[in-house]
Amino acid sequence: MRSIKKIHKSEYRPIADLVTYSPMPTRDLNQIDPFIFLNHHGFQVYPPQNQGLPFGPHPHRGMETVTFIVDGDIVHKDSGGHESVIVAGGVQYMCAGSGLIHAEVSSSDFKKNGGDLEILQLWLNLPAAKKMTEPRYVGLQKEEINSFEANEGKVKVQQLFGDWDNTKGSFEPSFPINMSTIYLNEGGIISKSIPTEENIFCYLVRGTLLVNGTEVNYRHLVEFENNGTDLTFEAVEDSILILGHAKPFNEPMVAQGPFVMNTEQEIREAYRDYQMGKFGKWDH
Repeated sequence: MRSIKKIHKSEYRPIADLVTYSPMPTRDLNQIDPFIFLNHHGFQVYPPQNQGLPFGPHPHRGMETVTFIVDGDIVHKDSGGHESVIVAGGVQYMCAGSGLIHAEVSSSDFKKNGGDLEILQLWLNLPAAKKMTEPRYVGLQKEEINSFEANEGKVKVQQLFGDWDNTKGSFEPSFPINMSTIYLNEGGIISKSIPTEENIFCYLVRGTLLVNGTEVNYRHLVEFENNGTDLTFEAVEDSILILGHAKPFNEPMVAQGPFVMNTEQEIREAYRDYQMGKFGKWDH
């Protein structure tokens, strides 16, 4: 069994009227290389005639985003011409690479009618050799994501990156990584073996789990040692878990605002290139 190093409680960091919690980065946990940032928005209920999500046009370079829509919806638009509306159960994957501008807002229906909202965004670093890769975006609805069931249907796994139980991930990663969204009904159990050289990202979105026998509550991130290989998750109540694992890059990381690079000089170049219009035009 792999040992738990520490369980991190998410810090409350509201953004305007958007309820937001984040377990990483904090003073106690900078990153779990190559997993570098998580914002957990909601759960909250928006009234009719609301302003929706506040994430208007902004740039990125040198990193990727994986956005999980648990409740509500999200409209993605970017300077590469991609646009989609993804609803509950769906996932968005965006590789910012060399640079693009995007906005993440609520649909006109959601702003008009309101409703439940819970959305998470995870940032992945890119290795130095892939920092300037061409940007790309894929948004998939719940029914478009490859999934499988386990434990007599008590557990459902959405496979996002990499393979698990002969199920291929629905998104093509920029580097070797495995990631899943796991839905466990009360009493559901699932186990996985992960090589000791890979770092694990383990965040509980909803519910309560026994993780290798230790109780973990929602809005907590589990940090593991790099020793054993085996993980077991048992649901004390209905739960949603994001589980990812990958080999660390072990490269210097400089993150400033929306840019994640390897040196201060590259950060300055990113701001300069953005100001010079090299991230594409915003004509939405």
